[in-house]
Amino acid sequence: MTQLPDCGIYRTSRSIDDIPAEKLVYFHNHGDPGPGLYLPEKWVNNQAQFHENGATLKDELLADSLEPLMPEGLYRVDHTFYCCKNNCVHFHVNQLVQLGYNDKAIPLLFFPFWENAEFHFPTSGTRVDPENLQNLILLTIPSKTPSDAPMLH
Repeated sequence: MTQLPDCGIYRTSRSIDDIPAEKLVYFHNHGDPGPGLYLPEKWVNNQAQFHENGATLKDELLADSLEPLMPEGLYRVDHTFYCCKNNCVHFHVNQLVQLGYNDKAIPLLFFPFWENAEFHFPTSGTRVDPENLQNLILLTIPSKTPSDAPMLH
């Protein structure tokens, strides 16, 4: 038996059964009848919600082709950086950002904001080069949903 990756979000680097390369998936490494892949169904507050029904991984060796992604959530910018080599958007130290992904697992950063004493999440974000995510520190925020479970509906 192959050592399977942890449960979590990944990018497919190659086709796995009916799922094409470069897709955002949730990998569940245990269960009945076995490990499986779940595709996003929708996004709520920029966080992927995955289909309740997934596809069982037919060949466990293919799990090695999954590229782990940083968890979706709120982060603090630790080092100043730009979104990409074109220097379109500048991110400043201690800025609050929300990390999400599109269906191709491209990282997006959103700028949450206060308005009328309410916290809001914008619906559009900025694409960032994956190597720039090293400049972020995940914030610990209590959740009613266990962090190790897919956001199923």
